[in-house]
Amino acid sequence: MLESSRRLTRRGLLAAGAAAVPCIALPQSRVARGDAPAAGAETLAGRLHASLTPAQRAKVCFPWDFRHPKFGLLRTRVGNNWNASEPFVKSDFFTPDQQHLVREIFESLIEPAWHERFDKQLEDDTGGFGHEQSIALIGDPGSGKFQFLLTGRHMTLRCDGDSADHMAFGGPIFYGHDAGGFNEERGHAGNVFWPQAVAANGVYAMLDGRQRSLALVDVLPKETAIGFRDPAAAAGIPVSELSSDQRAELERVLGILLEPYRTVDRDEVRGCLAKQGGLDRCRLAFFRQGDIGDDGVWDNWRLEGPAFVWHFRGAPHVHVWVHVADVPDVPVNA
Repeated sequence: MLESSRRLTRRGLLAAGAAAVPCIALPQSRVARGDAPAAGAETLAGRLHASLTPAQRAKVCFPWDFRHPKFGLLRTRVGNNWNASEPFVKSDFFTPDQQHLVREIFESLIEPAWHERFDKQLEDDTGGFGHEQSIALIGDPGSGKFQFLLTGRHMTLRCDGDSADHMAFGGPIFYGHDAGGFNEERGHAGNVFWPQAVAANGVYAMLDGRQRSLALVDVLPKETAIGFRDPAAAAGIPVSELSSDQRAELERVLGILLEPYRTVDRDEVRGCLAKQGGLDRCRLAFFRQGDIGDDGVWDNWRLEGPAFVWHFRGAPHVHVWVHVADVPDVPVNA
């Protein structure tokens, strides 16, 4: 499928909404095939850990508090393009059954309706699932301190079965997509995550002049700056200043952001947010810097609260950094 045949203007995407993003045909996931539901991600990760030989464990298993010589504390590390260990999933290092288990863990973390979209992202960015992704198994299953970590270009994804105190998703996560050419044009044709920005821009469109002056910020912060800070230091409009209909639309945007992830992670994010005062303690910012095409459809935006950061960088292509906890003193390693 030629990307140019699907290219839309950003205003066209804004009108069309999330359904406008196409997906390429890829092999079906086990859920789409109608196979029996997989076990939970943590259970599958335990099985994977048990299947590893001593030689394999020496390469991909790490103590709970392991500090990588390059990346620091591994269980809190997040990045846009990195590998927590050397062996790629699709390599002779892992048996076919182990590769299958890694895929099953991935599918258990992502909602079935999003499997195809993530597969499109992986195909575009790395040539498909497992080709440039690596894993780390941190801690020991059953010990209360255990995390599965999947890393690669445009991916930091993890599960921990609530081993990491206070943190949603088991720690910070990252997702992104380069739908072609690195420097995407306005409209981000084919980018599976661009509809999230479309939805956020819908909130901006509802703001009046005074509200827009508060929400619109000139300079884009460094994308890795996702550590928690005093809400008064955050940029943008306080959500408490939104009207009831604007607030409801932002709540819908939050639902769109959480939509790709399993129910337990969505619930955990909402629980963490509620403990810190909910959306009303957050600020919403849109950034003039990096506006592709100078069309006022903001490629870069950020929702930030006392212990909540969802940073969407859309230029030159999509990078999204997520750090959510239920207390504001949880560090991040980005």
